Amino acid sequence: MNPLAYKMRPEEISEVIGQEHLLGEGKLLQNMIESGYIPNMIFYGPPGTGKTTVANIIAKCANKKFYKLNATTDSLKDIKSVINELNTFSGYEGVLLYIDEIHHFNKKTQQSLLEFMESGQITLIASTTENPYFYIFKAILSRATILEFKQLEEEDIITGIRRAIKNSKEEFKNKEISYDEDALKAIAELSEGDMRRALTLLELLLYGVKYESKNNIDITREKVEELGQKKLLNYDRDGDSHYDILSAFQKSIRGSDPDAAIIYLAMLVKAGDLISICRRLLVIACEDIGLAHPQAISIVKSCVDAANQLGFPEARIPLAEATIYLATSPKSNSAITAIDSALSDLNKGTVGEIPSYLKDGHYEGAKELGRMQGYKYPHSYKNSYVKQEYMPKNLVGKNYYIYGENKMESISKSYWDTIKGK
Repeated sequence: MNPLAYKMRPEEISEVIGQEHLLGEGKLLQNMIESGYIPNMIFYGPPGTGKTTVANIIAKCANKKFYKLNATTDSLKDIKSVINELNTFSGYEGVLLYIDEIHHFNKKTQQSLLEFMESGQITLIASTTENPYFYIFKAILSRATILEFKQLEEEDIITGIRRAIKNSKEEFKNKEISYDEDALKAIAELSEGDMRRALTLLELLLYGVKYESKNNIDITREKVEELGQKKLLNYDRDGDSHYDILSAFQKSIRGSDPDAAIIYLAMLVKAGDLISICRRLLVIACEDIGLAHPQAISIVKSCVDAANQLGFPEARIPLAEATIYLATSPKSNSAITAIDSALSDLNKGTVGEIPSYLKDGHYEGAKELGRMQGYKYPHSYKNSYVKQEYMPKNLVGKNYYIYGENKMESISKSYWDTIKGK
């Protein structure tokens, strides 16, 4: 017996749920299908969002022979086997080769596809759950259109579940299938935007759960929860989700939203990713809080040390403290802006010679070379300040540090404006 997810796979584009940004009226993929122009493409997005289904439908609409390989189990030998059979596919207008999880192919195997793509022997549609710009050979990217499939919304999942229940009633002729909206919502929540996961869960409810009546299948939230399906966090330490959550975590702290920051922290904690959390908190303390509150790095370092010493689950407490502390602290990026600007100038070319009076003069013969001659020792002057040029020759007059508009840096600016007579 085929799995429910297989039996419910759409056969027409109009039956595909979600992906309106690609398949809606007038959208890119819909226009391609209608025109019959099918370029090489890379479908990028989470599992269970319709990538394989859409590729299959495209092949059907374009009258191309659909051939599917999976990069986790197939190899270059399998690709060549498809190519060797090209002349046997009579009655078709070419071949559409679909490679699932192409990021699992090594560089050599990916490169081997180029010859067949450029000759037009095949139309390639590859799918990946990882960011193609990180994992797919650049030469393939330059020859393919990249289309991102979005995670399905709960409403989309519920629509798919309703459709599956309706189509399953024929199979359960002697039984009445009933459900409440709360049960469908529970399935949708557990599936996390993955239609395949939702249909698998529904299949368990239809076939694997014992109900009070032999003639009725009454799907309720309680029955869904009885299956003991723990909600899985869509998180892979080496994948896209890892960087997306960390990015959202930092941006929420930078945006001074402690509530959003805490939910992203919870995702990272749930994944047990202590190293990434600690590293990111330390970066944020310097990059986003910076000189607006210079003590932040010391406090966060203490929280990080405590978290590493405690380990999970207790580590969540100092991590939460550091997160909320940073999110509610004043913000300044003046330090990172200054160093990045300086590095940019270094990358552009020479900065010129360092003034001779700033060079090291603590060695025999330094005086004869003019080292440290004419240097003014600031502590010998009022307020430990004296005007002299410190910049390399070609950067005289260049400003890298711009005082941030916060209390701490404003006080510092006011002090030095007074000292320097500005």
